[in-house]
Amino acid sequence: MRIDVVSIFPDYLAPLDLSLIGKARRDGLIELHVHDLRTFTHDRHRTVDDTPYGGGAGMVMKPQPWSEALDQVAAQADARPTLVIPGPGGQRFDQAMARRLAECDHLVFACGRYEGIDERVYEYAARDFEVRVVSLGDYVLNGGEVAALAVIEAVARLVPGVIGNAASLVEESHEDGLLEYPVYTKPEHWQGLSVPEVLLSGDHGRIAAWRHEQRLLRTAARRPDLLPRAAAAGAGELEIAVATAADAGELLTLTHACWLKEGIDNRSLDIPAQHETLQSLTQSLRDWTTYVARLDGRLVGTVRGRLQDGPAGKGAQWDIGRLMVAPDLQGRGFGRALLELIQRSAPPAAVTYGLLTGAASEGNLRMYRRAGFRVVARDDPPGTVSLAKRRRATD
Repeated sequence: MRIDVVSIFPDYLAPLDLSLIGKARRDGLIELHVHDLRTFTHDRHRTVDDTPYGGGAGMVMKPQPWSEALDQVAAQADARPTLVIPGPGGQRFDQAMARRLAECDHLVFACGRYEGIDERVYEYAARDFEVRVVSLGDYVLNGGEVAALAVIEAVARLVPGVIGNAASLVEESHEDGLLEYPVYTKPEHWQGLSVPEVLLSGDHGRIAAWRHEQRLLRTAARRPDLLPRAAAAGAGELEIAVATAADAGELLTLTHACWLKEGIDNRSLDIPAQHETLQSLTQSLRDWTTYVARLDGRLVGTVRGRLQDGPAGKGAQWDIGRLMVAPDLQGRGFGRALLELIQRSAPPAAVTYGLLTGAASEGNLRMYRRAGFRVVARDDPPGTVSLAKRRRATD
């Protein structure tokens, strides 16, 4: 890749000699040329700016030096380059744009200053360049050099060979619309803080599931704007109704998606939900009171309950089952909302609530304990934990 930068402060680009980008230049992966705009002026003061037509504060960069600088760069190009002009009025720069720019053979950066570049330069440049006005964000800098440095680094690191371990690019923040998961290194214990147990387990399935969950939680907490509106919504926006046979197809899809993770966590292919069919699920709607939760029309969660005989001499129990939330929406509070709903739906005869979860389903166990459930049995059936909760008079 060839990169040309035009600026009145060429020394601003010196950091591109450092670190991986500097090494890529020395290895011949990136060819960088920095041009001083003032060398294209013709007065003794090397003037690049003048007062704006129509009045107003500040100065505007003159078109003549820019036209000559860009003409020189275009004359050295083998093909039509892409001209990137940093400015707060441009398209917001993101990782997707970085990937697109990384596919270009020749990028040119025009670093404006003062109140900006004479608008006619944009039209003039379009004769020889693909012109892109790019903004780092909703704020104003003194000039385009800082933005050019940021864009060049984000783009150049995607050029094949610049990053030694190409796999490290795959799971970075923004590569698939989510922020990166938290990372840890030695020592295992430091300042009273420990590395999460799952990362020490050696179970790559559990680690992958944990990392994905952490990415969703971190993105929802720090950058909810990156999530689809459904993923950023709160539990109060759910539309909840009693399930009907018409919901069975979507319920089956949600069931298989959710119990895939449960199977990984619990190392089991024998969970009944994993073997659910459309016929058996439709039958279950007659045996259980099942609720479905929708968000913008999409079925995103479900829970069900049915009255059963409780422990001997302790009255009837409201069994709670199949509490599910779509994997991409977990951590939004939807599960807690559905758990509260199904408890409120228990008939008057119920004196306790009961439920079953996998012994290795740590997230589920935490949520149930916080909701007041306590373990009453383990490994019955094998690999499961039974929990129960006394119904309060106020429920």
